[in-house]
This record gives sequence, C-alpha cells and structure tokens, in this order.
Amino acid sequence: MLLVRLWLIEVCLVESYNILVLCPHRSRSHANVCLPLAQALSKKGHQVTVVSHFPLETPIPNYVDINLGNSSTLHDIDVIHGSSRPQKWSIVQILNYFTQKHCNEDLRSPSLRRFFQTNQTYDVIIAEFFNSDCFLSVIDAFKAPLVGLSPGTIMHWTNEKFGSPSNPSYIPNNNLDYSDRISFFGRVENLLVGLLHNLYYDTMIMGNGERIAKEFFGRDLPPLKDIVSNSSLLLVNSHFSLNLPRPLVPGVVEIGGMHITRIKRAPEDLEKWINESTHGVIYFSLGSMIKGHTFPDEKRQEFLKAFGRLPQRVLWKYENDTMPGKPDNVMIQKWMPQLDILCHPNVKAFISHGGLLGTTEAVHCGVPVMVMPQYGDQFTNAKALEANGGGVILHLYEATEEKVYDALKTILDPKFKKQAEELSTRFRDRPMPPLETAIYWVEYVARHRGAHHMRTAAVGMPLYKYLLLDVIAFLLLVFGLVFAASFYVTRAIFRKLFGKKDKQKGD
Repeated sequence: MLLVRLWLIEVCLVESYNILVLCPHRSRSHANVCLPLAQALSKKGHQVTVVSHFPLETPIPNYVDINLGNSSTLHDIDVIHGSSRPQKWSIVQILNYFTQKHCNEDLRSPSLRRFFQTNQTYDVIIAEFFNSDCFLSVIDAFKAPLVGLSPGTIMHWTNEKFGSPSNPSYIPNNNLDYSDRISFFGRVENLLVGLLHNLYYDTMIMGNGERIAKEFFGRDLPPLKDIVSNSSLLLVNSHFSLNLPRPLVPGVVEIGGMHITRIKRAPEDLEKWINESTHGVIYFSLGSMIKGHTFPDEKRQEFLKAFGRLPQRVLWKYENDTMPGKPDNVMIQKWMPQLDILCHPNVKAFISHGGLLGTTEAVHCGVPVMVMPQYGDQFTNAKALEANGGGVILHLYEATEEKVYDALKTILDPKFKKQAEELSTRFRDRPMPPLETAIYWVEYVARHRGAHHMRTAAVGMPLYKYLLLDVIAFLLLVFGLVFAASFYVTRAIFRKLFGKKDKQKGD
C-alpha cells in the first residue's frame, strides 16, 4: 500500500506537457534519432504529436502521428569509390535540392493541413535542425519555445544560431575529412569552405525554404532566420569522447547515443551463425541508404578474397539474394539488427561507411571499425574515430585484397580491441544516459518557458562585433596615433638638438 501511495504522489508531481515534434526528413537514420525521444517523452506522461514520414507500427498512449506520406522519394545511394576526398559542394547542393523538393511536397501534405486546422497549443516544439528550415515556419504559427535536434554533429551554419564557437583552427567542418589536428593548408580550406557553406546556406537553402514557407503560410511570415535564432536549446547527436572536444555554450547539449536502446538477442539463424564461429564474426554494413548490391564488382571480389583468407565469419548486409564468388564463411542478408549484432560478445570487427549512428553503436559496444567513408559527415566521423583509437580508414578506391586483409588484421588484433573498449568506457561514462539527458533538457525548457536565460549575447551579434573587429580597428587607430605622435615629437626634438649643433659648428 505504501508503494502505491508513493507512486501516486510521484505521478501527481510529474507535470505533463503538450509537445510537438517535427521530424520531416525522409531518411530512416534521421528518424532513428528523433523518434526515440518522442516515444520516451510520451511514455513519461507527456502528450506528444509527431510530424514525420515514419508513423509507429503499433500505437502507444499519449503519442499522435501526423503522417507526411511515403518516404520512398528519398533515393537510395550507390557506393562511391572514385575519390578519397569528400564532395564539399555536392552535399550542400543536395541539401538545397531536398529543401525545394521535399518542402514543396510536405508542406502541402493533406494530413499537415488538417493538423493546422485543429488549433492546438504546445508548451514546447522539438524540430530537426538539418536542412528542413521551411518546417521551422511552423514555430511561428504556434508561438512555443523551440528545441532544435541535430541528427548528426552540428552543421556548420547552425553554430551561429546559438552563438556556439566554431574556430576553424581546430574544429573541423563536418563535410571535410579533418580531425582536430589540422595542417596549415587544411586550416585555410576549413576556413574558406565554412564561410562559403554559410553563404550558400543563407542565400540558397534558407532563401528557398523561406520562399516555400511563405507560399504556404502567407507573406506576413517573419524571416526564418529570426525564428531559428530564437531557439532555446540544441540537442546534438554527438559526444566529446568520440566526436572530439570543442567548447559549447549552455544552450547546446550533447546527447550522442540517444537512439541506443535495450540490446536484444539477434534472430535465431544469426545468433546460431555468430555463436558457432570459433574465431568470431566481422559485421559488414553500409547503412540504410547505401545499398550493398551497388558495390563495384571488382571491389567486391577483392573483399571476398580477403574474407576467404580469414578464420572469422562475415555477416554482410547485402540487398541481393545471391553474391557471386561468396566464400563459405560469408553470410548475406538484406536486413540485420545492427545494434544487437554489434553488441554480441563474439563480434570482433565492423566494416562501415562511417554513418554517425553506426559509428556510435560500434563505440557503445566496443567494436573496432574499418571505415570506408562515402559522403557528407562520414569523412569527419571516420577521422574522429581514428583519432580516438576506435578504427582505421580504408578508402574504397584503394581497396585491394591485401589492403583489406591488412586493415582487418589490424583491428582484429587484441591490442586494438582494447583501445576500442577503452573508448567505449569513456563514451558510456556520463552522469545520466543520453536519452534521459535529452528528456531533462526538453522539460527544463518547458518549465522555464523557453529558458532564454541560457542564450549567450553572441546570438544575433554582428560578425564585426563577435570577432572584435571594431575593437581591433580602434586599438590599431590608437596605437597608430600614439606611434605617429611619438615619431613626430621625437623627430622635432632631434631636429632641435642636432640642428643647434650644426649651426654652432657653422659659426
């Protein structure tokens, strides 16, 4: 009876909020970051409304789906193997394309239009901060505090919205392939690419998003930049132990690994295959968007030959029913429960494209990784993982049988495994689990009606002021005047002194 009373008291003390969650991106990996938070908030007693392309298969209490429709228009991506460098401009051009195409389609979704007719009010809004800024126009309609959610490391153009430092001398642009130890010319590139990305974002991505939003909401919509700059908080899917340390303002909170939930047993056939492998298992997956069957034939054969020389078994997520030349120690399946496999004690290594969710899961499970980055932030993720001793990088264009074999032997070494486990220990060592951390800060923003006391004065500050250019110019002027005055006074004194002597000699 006492336990029941305590439980009732606790329930009464928990304040329930009405929360709107905007997850409009059509990638499953983005939804895998956003939706666990929405579900956890609903299970805690909050009323949660979720706008996304991924409605729950089984409804849960306090959770309402606003289905934007089929997400199939986000095209699958072929394996890229022709370059070792990231595509600096294609990524922002792709984001601009998605902004125009998907904003046009999604803001005109019949379910979204019906949702706006309900005239709901919300205590807080959680919105994905990536490229879907047209959806942030929704915030103006509801006049609620905004919490941003970054599905990856902070996009370069997001820093200024929170006044978060982004010093290019040691903080890499997440579309480049640098760690925090950057050479001189690397710093030049890091600075220039960051400036150009910001310019492209402000003029093209934000500009197109604002135009589309005004067509939907009306011409009196305030600038999207003003709406975004009024954000209360940013939850970032990163952690300094993996993604390298950097200074963060109070309004930016790291919640890397938030999507990682309870580990389950793998399906019976996979569990049997893993358990029966005397020397362990290597797991091979290129994520949800890059399809394994697009692997170039010649490169696939190099990998298969390398696998045939190893005593370990290989689980390869591969979308075709058959794979020519597959050795007996390789099993292919179109889908596998990645986290459950990676955390199995008999899984010894992971071959990955460097997506942040898979990288985070490998670090959480203490599994060394061979990374083949393909696009976007995967190059930065790979560099960060390598810098922290959790993996090695092998670009697909240079992958031969020998190089694949050597890279795998490196990460299969017990010493490398120990490094990965030490990284896992650092990654897991936190005051609260990441999902609970995210819930706490969402509730904090709701409790304090936006918690704008956390925002630094740097938000919205002109660049010349933020960089102290006016102060530097003033000091240079003062020093210049002092120097000039000292010069002319000294010259006058010398002329007076030495001028008299010259006259005396002449006399």
